[in-house]
Amino acid sequence: MPSLHHNTTMEKKITFINGALLLLLGLSLSTTSTNAHNITRILAKFPQFSTFNHYLTVTHLAPEINRRQTITVCVVDNGAMNALLAKHLSIYAIKNVLSLHVLLDYFGAKKLHLITEGTALAATMYQATGSAPGTAGFVNITDLKGGKVGFTAKDSSDGEFDAAFVKSIKEIPYNLSVIQISHILHSQDAEAPTPAPEVANLTEIMSAHGCKVFADTLLANPDAENIYTSNVEGGLTVFCPMDDAMKKFLPKFKNLTADGKNSLLLYHAIPIYESISMLKSSNGLMNTLATDGAKKFDFTVQNDGEQVTLKTTIVTARITGTLIDEQPLAIHTIDKVLLPKELFKADIAPAPAPAPEKAKAPKALKKHHHASPPAPPTDSPADAPADGPADGPVADLTGNGNDAGRREEGFWRLVSVGLSSLAVIIMVL
Repeated sequence: MPSLHHNTTMEKKITFINGALLLLLGLSLSTTSTNAHNITRILAKFPQFSTFNHYLTVTHLAPEINRRQTITVCVVDNGAMNALLAKHLSIYAIKNVLSLHVLLDYFGAKKLHLITEGTALAATMYQATGSAPGTAGFVNITDLKGGKVGFTAKDSSDGEFDAAFVKSIKEIPYNLSVIQISHILHSQDAEAPTPAPEVANLTEIMSAHGCKVFADTLLANPDAENIYTSNVEGGLTVFCPMDDAMKKFLPKFKNLTADGKNSLLLYHAIPIYESISMLKSSNGLMNTLATDGAKKFDFTVQNDGEQVTLKTTIVTARITGTLIDEQPLAIHTIDKVLLPKELFKADIAPAPAPAPEKAKAPKALKKHHHASPPAPPTDSPADAPADGPADGPVADLTGNGNDAGRREEGFWRLVSVGLSSLAVIIMVL
């Protein structure tokens, strides 16, 4: 019969092993989980919300929603959106109205029916803009009799509920809740005529803050300048090379054709408004003003902590500052000129030298496969990044694959070491 001491020892061993397994499991979950969400991708699965989803993109609300960690989006179907559009509001007033439907708190279906004392007052993204007067940016949510939940804007004067809860669309407790309500919330303040932002003089802003060479080059190419100016009202983000970088590049720029010069200038802007925080939450391929069908003219946005980079297959530029960030316009400075593969793929680098022949290994060593092969010769120019020439693999254009691969490889190596250590401990015990 086992002794009491023996039983106690075995219990401690089992507890230790269980703890180690739980630690490894927790490590796995924490490594693979993420709080990121994409509201347009979620709503794309529901055709009945296509109009609402479209206007989240047009008004640039979608990226603002995606970068927030705790939020509730009250969507309406296409019929309710048509009733709003029939009022012929400006795009800026429509943005205010839709902002009123984005609550800055988590309200899942269960929470809606368990509201303390039956009523809650929720702040909205419209309130967060600072343009909502008084309490106009708040929504009153009330748990009504018969299992219904009513919604109304705080500044609604008739005392009636504008809309009722219909169903839950998507819940990620306690970060994101997407719920359907029956009608658009009525708010005179949100629907009031909203003037378009004053169009800023792009070249004056750039010239006054260290990007004069790029601004002068843009002025010398009126076709490109006109495209920049015409895109400001709908949303524009410019990535402006600083003077030192642009001066070094001018000899190459002058050798481009007229179309090439326009494409190069248009390659430094995207047709949407993107603040630094929005760029951090929208890593990946980005189309530019130069994008035209088969002529992709895209680059990859990446960030490492607070540092945001723009990566082509030829060069990687860092965002070094922001000259203006007032929706719908943002101008960010970069430390290098962006070089698209469509213009520089063929002539940016000299022809590579032939690779040296591999020395034949002695017969006695042929069975060893762990030796690393010799590094291939580099054909990148001095000002190109170390991640490859202009005609590198297409799979690398996302900019996320290598980092994700390294993280995954490191994670599984850690798990493997942990399991090996656990096996040793079990054998010793």
